[in-house]
Amino acid sequence: MGAYAGPLSMLLVALAGIGGLHLLARVTAVVPDPVQDLPFLSGHDPTEHALSRFHVRWYPVTLVFLAFDVEMLFMYPWAVVVADVGAGAVVEMFVFLGVLLAGVLWAWREGALRWV
Repeated sequence: MGAYAGPLSMLLVALAGIGGLHLLARVTAVVPDPVQDLPFLSGHDPTEHALSRFHVRWYPVTLVFLAFDVEMLFMYPWAVVVADVGAGAVVEMFVFLGVLLAGVLWAWREGALRWV
């Protein structure tokens, strides 16, 4: 039993901490207001269902957003290591940007950048 005393005591301390935090949250919780608990529209009554379908014109806009988002996701770490890796990293980044540019050009052709 001596070998299990340490892990068992840590488990009991963790469970006591979780229980204490749960009790503290229950005691200090604000009583919910049904009007302000609506999931969107700042508490105003919704005019449509929250799971309503989106118009198909938003999907190309989403692709453009993802193209720029993924570009920034990879350019920040690339900027940190480009000096260490050398010219190969520059070529790889331009290939990556070319692939993303193809996606943006496709979305442009599909009319994702028109707002009319």
